[in-house]
Amino acid sequence: MYTDKVMDHFQNPRNVGEIENANGVGEVGNAVCGDIMKIYLQVEDNRIVDVKFKTFGCGAAIATSSMVTEMVKGKTLEEALEITNQAVAEALDGLPPQKMHCSNLAADALHKAIQDYRSKLAG
Repeated sequence: MYTDKVMDHFQNPRNVGEIENANGVGEVGNAVCGDIMKIYLQVEDNRIVDVKFKTFGCGAAIATSSMVTEMVKGKTLEEALEITNQAVAEALDGLPPQKMHCSNLAADALHKAIQDYRSKLAG
């Protein structure tokens, strides 16, 4: 059902936790399955220098959160905004079709965190 990469990121998630004084935070959830993801960003000079996540959900939700943090670290905000939920799923070598809509919220949480960062900059 799950690929080796999904299982690896589920069993050994990268970048779990919270960034104290994060300058961008994004949270999304899916009311149908109950998955909740929160992404914390530390942005310096328009580049993501640190990213962490906390996810309450199934194995696919944890794996997608872990993968998106690996994909965006070191990227500019514009590069990070180009990452889609589909790209995260492809980086994991795919997700079961029934998990695509409910547990792949990772890019949405990332985009919300970037939006939060930019709104704080705008004052």
